[in-house]
Amino acid sequence: MSLFGRAILLVAFATAIFAVVAAVHGRTPRNRRWFRAAERAIFALFGLLTIGIVTLAVALLTDHFELEAVSRYSSRALESHFKLTALWASQPGSLMFWAWLLAGFSSIAILTNRNRNRELMPIVVATLGTLGVFFTMLLSFVASPFATVATVPADGQGLTAALRNPYMIAHPPLLYLGYVSIAIPFAFAIAALVTRRLDSAWLASVRRWTLASWAFLGIGIVLGAKWAYESLTFGGYWIWDPVENAAFLPWLMATAFLHSVMVQERRGMLKVWNLALIISTFALTLFGTFLTRSNIVSSVHNFGAQTVGPYLLGAIIAVLAVGIYLIVTRLPYLRSAHSLESYFSREAIFLYNNLLLVGLAFAVIWGTVFPVLSELVRGHKITVGRGFFDQVAAPIGVALLILTGVGPLIPWRKASFAVVRRRFVVPLIATAVAVPLVLLTDARSHWMTAVVLLIAVFSATCVVTEFVRGTKVRHALGGVSWVGAFTQMIARNRRRYGGYIVHIGIIVAIVGIAASRTFLSEGNFELRPGQSASVAGYTFTAVDSQRARDANKMTVVSVLKVTRDGSSVATMRPAKRIYLSNGETGDEIAINTSPRRDIWVNLAGMSENRVATIHVFVNPMVSWIWAGGLIFLLGAIVAGWPTGRAARASAPAADRSERAQA
Repeated sequence: MSLFGRAILLVAFATAIFAVVAAVHGRTPRNRRWFRAAERAIFALFGLLTIGIVTLAVALLTDHFELEAVSRYSSRALESHFKLTALWASQPGSLMFWAWLLAGFSSIAILTNRNRNRELMPIVVATLGTLGVFFTMLLSFVASPFATVATVPADGQGLTAALRNPYMIAHPPLLYLGYVSIAIPFAFAIAALVTRRLDSAWLASVRRWTLASWAFLGIGIVLGAKWAYESLTFGGYWIWDPVENAAFLPWLMATAFLHSVMVQERRGMLKVWNLALIISTFALTLFGTFLTRSNIVSSVHNFGAQTVGPYLLGAIIAVLAVGIYLIVTRLPYLRSAHSLESYFSREAIFLYNNLLLVGLAFAVIWGTVFPVLSELVRGHKITVGRGFFDQVAAPIGVALLILTGVGPLIPWRKASFAVVRRRFVVPLIATAVAVPLVLLTDARSHWMTAVVLLIAVFSATCVVTEFVRGTKVRHALGGVSWVGAFTQMIARNRRRYGGYIVHIGIIVAIVGIAASRTFLSEGNFELRPGQSASVAGYTFTAVDSQRARDANKMTVVSVLKVTRDGSSVATMRPAKRIYLSNGETGDEIAINTSPRRDIWVNLAGMSENRVATIHVFVNPMVSWIWAGGLIFLLGAIVAGWPTGRAARASAPAADRSERAQA
């Protein structure tokens, strides 16, 4: 199996090299046969890597412990779904997964551009092939998933305890889908720069790719937060860990791109912005992989020795160098068709949005790499804590929350006072009504949280009024019910209203974040059976302790009865597990959730005489974060859903009326 896998990777490496050479040679019309050969080479690369990844998956499922990637990350007692999870837990396996996805997405991009973008496609294929060369080189010569061990063990070490969680089945693959799919827009951007085809045509080819990448990253981040909340012992969902930041950064840049691309399509502006954003987004996906796979920063996501960091750093430098060179040398072709007419217009709002998102990304990068830089310069590492990130992100986040509501209501080019007054009167009234309601809550003693909640009300009302206004326009045409008008409005302009749904999801999540971080209550105590302790009005009584053992692990459980004002709330069973394959300890957090609050309980330890050490958080409104993630997903699906030919061909009066009002 090792020889077979290595041979497949070497052939894949050679195939990727051929794809690059053939694509470059096939740029001219007389050499189109070479270009067609390059396309077939990409298809062959996908087929070869599919064979390779299936081979590795079979090795994991059938316990081929002669392979290092199997012996270090799997074991006989490990459940089958976690054996497959071990594929992307290891460095070689994750690189294999990346290369396979890259070849698959490259093949899809070729198939969907069979009859268009023919001037761009040779450079697109050459760029994607070059990335394929890089990753197959790593797999063949640096970090082979088919490397063997000197002595074959009887059993493997198994997954790290923190990775034995259902969310790890979906969280890393979704992030990789986001990381890798952005390579397609990057390749089109490079092709547009090389060929000097710098109109908006290339944007139309990458819009859905970027939207898909952004959505994958967003949902992956939410699932990662859910994993941290249920698997780690700090009682929260986000601690600005370097690898958390690494996934957040390209999402921020892709968010900026998706907004500013509308300005180029509508007004012919921000061309340099869009190219710089898409190149930076792809560079940051490599940066995220570099942080995860280099061990240069301390992270809860570091699960083993890594060797590919220097190669990934070289790739990041190369991507940025090529991108900067091409943008600088093509500046005469990137002049805007129009200039900014007003600082209070939709294009200006998008520009402010970009500046804030890029500023936040820069601050997060600086805080993430500063410990490494301080160690290089001063000889000792200066840690940047959560406080720095919170202080920087909070005001920027509030400003972005305001723009989330303001942006949809501001017209293009220039906003008149009459239009602004008419469109903002309802949101301002809703905010005024919300002031006494917010002051009746605990937010009255936390002015910053109160401000965030009021801005959330304002922004949400702004977005809702856009749905109401669009529905009224379509209903006014007659012949359709209010429900029909609403669904037709969304169906005929999915991109716009899908974006508004995403805005609502982000607003809901921000409310959950603000409330859970401000009003949480915490308690630590030791309980014998029959003893009780209280946190935030909830009483926790130790009822029993249980011990169990199976072929995979030993488990210790503390059974707690939770009451409030004498009424039963829940029976909770936090547990601690010791995995037999590697001796690691894992925590099974017990969580009781409701729309108002979560009760989060961790069993920190259990003594021989049955004294349980309990760590409790009462976290308000955490479920709003996950609800916001679901709304975000719905909005992304609506925005990216293909529009049928009939809907595209028809241009009803309602569409024209909506655009005129916008």
